[in-house]
Amino acid sequence: MSETGRRSRTIRIGITAAALAGAALAGCSSEPPSLLADGRIEVGAKGDQPGTSYSPHDGEFNGFDITVAREVLDRVGVESVDFEGVLSKNRARALHEGDVQLIAATYSITKDRMTPKSESGHGEGLDFVGPYASTQQGVLVRTEDAARYKHLSDLNGRLVCVWEGTTSAAELKRKAYGDIRTVTETDARDCVRRLREETVDAVSTDQLILYGFMEDDPSLTVRKGLSFGPFNDYGIAMAKGHRDDCKKLQQALMDYARSNDWDQDFQNNLPQVPKAIRDKARPNDDDIDTYSCRDEPGNAQLDG
Repeated sequence: MSETGRRSRTIRIGITAAALAGAALAGCSSEPPSLLADGRIEVGAKGDQPGTSYSPHDGEFNGFDITVAREVLDRVGVESVDFEGVLSKNRARALHEGDVQLIAATYSITKDRMTPKSESGHGEGLDFVGPYASTQQGVLVRTEDAARYKHLSDLNGRLVCVWEGTTSAAELKRKAYGDIRTVTETDARDCVRRLREETVDAVSTDQLILYGFMEDDPSLTVRKGLSFGPFNDYGIAMAKGHRDDCKKLQQALMDYARSNDWDQDFQNNLPQVPKAIRDKARPNDDDIDTYSCRDEPGNAQLDG
C-alpha cells in the first residue's frame, strides 16, 4: 500500500472511531431521562391553602400554584398533570424520594434550597423555575379584632401561629421579633383552625396565602400595612440533575408571565389581593433568569 493510501485509510479509521466514541458518549449522558418525555407528570401541591393551592375534594386541586403549573407544563407539551398533597416540611423529601417529579406549593426559593446536597447535610439539592410570584410576610387576624392591630408592635406578647418547614416560621425566630410569641403547627389548616377557635391571636405567613384564607372566610382579615421581612419568591421545584427540563420550563414560565394570562389567572384565584401587591408579585424575565436552574442565585444575594 502506498504512503498516500495508508494515510487515507488512517484518516477513515480515525473518523469512524471518533463517530463511535461520540455515539457512546451520547448514549451515556449524565443527564437522567427527561421528566417531560412521557407527557405525564406528578406534581406535589398543598391541599390546605385556598387561593394558592387547595384540595376541597379528594384528587381535585385548584389555586394559583395549580394554574401556573398547568399553564407552564402545557407549554412544554405535558398533557396530563396529577397533583399529590404534600406538607411544607416534606416538600424536598418528596422530590428526592421520587414521590413526585415537581413541586408547586408556594415553595420559596432560598440559597440553601438551591445549593447541591453535601455529605455534611447542607443544601437541599433543588433546582427552581421561578419566581412565578413574590410576596412579603403578613398577618391574618379575626375580623372582629382587626382594629387592635395597626402596627407590628401590636403583636408583642400575642400568640402567633406559624407552620413547619416555612420561611415565615424562620423569619419570626429572628431577634427583631423577639417580643412576639409563636406556636408552630403542622400545616396552615391547623393554624387557621386555632385562629377561629381563639386559641391564638394571629396567623403569620406569606401575604398571598393569607389573602386566600380571607377570601375563603370573611371572619378573617389580612391587616393592611402589616407586611414585613424580605420578599419570598415562589418557584416550581425539582431535584437537581434535570437542567434541560428546567430550562424548557424556565422559557415557558417567561412566556406565561409576560402574557395577559398571568394577570387574569392571578385575579381569578386571589381576587382579594390589592392591585399594588399584585403588581409587586408579578415577575419579569430578569427575575426568572436570576433564580431559575442555578446552584445559587444569579446575584448571590439570597439568604439560606
